[in-house]
Amino acid sequence: MDDSIQIHCSRCKSSFRDRARRIRSGYTRECPRCNVLIFFESESHEDNIKRALKAADKMRRLLAEAEGAKPAAKPASTYIRTS
Repeated sequence: MDDSIQIHCSRCKSSFRDRARRIRSGYTRECPRCNVLIFFESESHEDNIKRALKAADKMRRLLAEAEGAKPAAKPASTYIRTS
């Protein structure tokens, strides 16, 4: 299964691909055409960034299911028993 995600540069409007395992919040990639730095942050206002992060997250889940690994669960909340 191909694990690459298509990314659209907001400056030069070109498209390129990068691996879904790399694309996470905090990742930085240089556009191969115009050399502008693209910052992947979940709080970004650019739709291209949000779309790439969402697609990468979905691809990572599919890859984890294909490998037979259970996706990481959210940690349970802790509480104190009073009895």
